[in-house]
Amino acid sequence: MGRHADTTSARRLPARPAPVALVVALVVVALVAGGLVWWLAGSGGGCDETRTVRVTVAPELAPVAQDLLAEPRDLGDGNCAGAEVSAQEPLQTVGDLQALDDAALPQVWVPDSSLWTVRAADVTLDASGSMATSPVVLGTSRAAVDELGWGAEPPSWAEALSGDRPVAVPDLAESAEGLAALAALRTSLGGDESADNAVVQAVLAARRGPAASPADALAAAGSDAADAPLVPVSEQEVVATTREAADSALVPVYPSEGSPRLDYPVLRVGTVADDDRSAVDAVVRTLTSATARTAVLAAGFRDAEGTAPTDAGDAVPQEAPGTVDVDAESVQALLTELSRLAAPSRILTVFDVSTSMEAPAGDGTRATLARDAAKSTLTLVPGTFSLGLWFFARDLEEDRDWTEAVPTRALESEVDGSSQRDLLDAELDTIPDRLSPGGTGLYDTTLDAVRAARADYDPTAVNSVLMVTDGTDEDDGTSLEALLQTLRDEADPDRPVKVIGVALGPDADVGALEQIAEATGGAAYSAVDPTDFQGVLFDALRQR
Repeated sequence: MGRHADTTSARRLPARPAPVALVVALVVVALVAGGLVWWLAGSGGGCDETRTVRVTVAPELAPVAQDLLAEPRDLGDGNCAGAEVSAQEPLQTVGDLQALDDAALPQVWVPDSSLWTVRAADVTLDASGSMATSPVVLGTSRAAVDELGWGAEPPSWAEALSGDRPVAVPDLAESAEGLAALAALRTSLGGDESADNAVVQAVLAARRGPAASPADALAAAGSDAADAPLVPVSEQEVVATTREAADSALVPVYPSEGSPRLDYPVLRVGTVADDDRSAVDAVVRTLTSATARTAVLAAGFRDAEGTAPTDAGDAVPQEAPGTVDVDAESVQALLTELSRLAAPSRILTVFDVSTSMEAPAGDGTRATLARDAAKSTLTLVPGTFSLGLWFFARDLEEDRDWTEAVPTRALESEVDGSSQRDLLDAELDTIPDRLSPGGTGLYDTTLDAVRAARADYDPTAVNSVLMVTDGTDEDDGTSLEALLQTLRDEADPDRPVKVIGVALGPDADVGALEQIAEATGGAAYSAVDPTDFQGVLFDALRQR
């Protein structure tokens, strides 16, 4: 057979010059799998035949892989192993693994974390060691660390990510650092329902945070401001940033429980053909060799054992920080939660404004508590969600028990110069002033709300009615039995609308809300202690 080209490539990387004796005639640039690929075609010294191995590497490690695989590896008998190295974000590679034919897939994949293998569960991935490691840290400014007192006493993941300090990453679910930080947060809080709520709140807060992109987030965190945000990031990225920008104030914070670790696994993809096995083996050996260890340390990574580069800086400890183990089960639970959160939603929210809401609660009344909790929750809801707002009490209007305050629209919609979110926020402020002496018209309002939501149905979204009440039905209209039967009779499988009921305080009719929820495929929640209301309200919205 004739000679085959030795090919090396990487996205956003210049082609490495090869010795003139080894290269003749051709450099081809092509776009492959989302990465810029450079082919260097030529004759290789003693290589009668070169088997080219397709290698995809996380972008930050791709320059190292390109250098390591720039020259063919001698397999004996005139055979050589070459490599075509592509830099690609792991999330995109996961999509490719599930969508492309084998011939278009890498034979060796080096993502930044083994977490991605959970998302590619249908693909055979055989781990053959780690090329490098880097702990996940929280990047922020040195001034912020001093302001928060974290230099002397580092925070837990829960304290850091559930506090008031903004997290400046647009979508925590799109990077291994973000996923690892969320998994650490969930573990820090015990992995229960309240932990899931904290994870969702962290994701939503980050989406509405101060950064439009990861680069903006890192720049904001590296400012010398005491109010700089937090950025879940790899230790290596902190090292690389401070090496490139001497004036950067970016420092890593290592939470008290330890850090999840990016392990840069070297993965064989699928079943390797017999003809390619020796070439793939040679590439894997190169990426896990002592030479590779030296190269990754020089690039600011830790080696597979966790040893740090000696020139990483004073803020980076030589000894590896404690490790927070993130297992596949935790990651799957996290991904399920994030998948549910990603579903578009259309929610008609209906608040009780009967005079029973004047009852004391905490430092105010049930009405002020409902107002404050709803306004706080509203700040976290994604702009793509659609929300509307009704208020209800018996005979609130001449011919019905409810009034529409704001029609249902996407929160990011502009309405007469204001956003839908701002309109809702302003109307929620009016709850304490709207209280009506008519009593609670729960059943008639529930039926009208479900019918209105179905008439305004969005087939691309989860459609629901969120009923918030502190009392029992005091109307002489529809009975509970009649309401339940009507809800079942009018149910439309093509336009399902579920009712999420939230009972506020000890006087609310939780039993009725549970039956209504069951009839519509929804759920019911109770905050007997009014101070629990915000958590219950957020959980109800999360489950919607």
